Amino acid sequence: MKSKIIKVVIAIVLIGIGYGAYIWFMPHRNVQAVEAFETIEATDLVNAFITNKEKANATYLDSEEGESKVLIIKGKVSKISKDQLGQQVILLKNEKDKMGVSCSFTLETSSQVTGIKIGDTVLIKGVIRSGAEYDADLDLVENIIIEKSALIK
Repeated sequence: MKSKIIKVVIAIVLIGIGYGAYIWFMPHRNVQAVEAFETIEATDLVNAFITNKEKANATYLDSEEGESKVLIIKGKVSKISKDQLGQQVILLKNEKDKMGVSCSFTLETSSQVTGIKIGDTVLIKGVIRSGAEYDADLDLVENIIIEKSALIK
């Protein structure tokens, strides 16, 4: 009886280790090689999340794999900065808008930001990490976050 329990426990541990190794070594998604689901203005994307977050999530998230769909976002550069990992971040936002789209570039694509200036209109391809949110009580604004970004020439 103890022998069977030990064998079952060992089998469960080995399955867990195998699954963990599978997840750990799984190849990363190559966003730039995938065809874009849609090209959308940054303002329109923000408005989609502000007016109906559930509908926007249903539209821009892949229900099968749980990953966001690849988008091309068009917008006016409002700010250029670096994040804590040294990656370039471009904020696409009009002066009149409270919220915008924050696009984080990878280390491989960060060099593309070199020639960009504030006020330029650009096309950026990437995937949504989180949608826009606004808390009226605290007057807190959270921009849409796009990751794995690259400029479209």
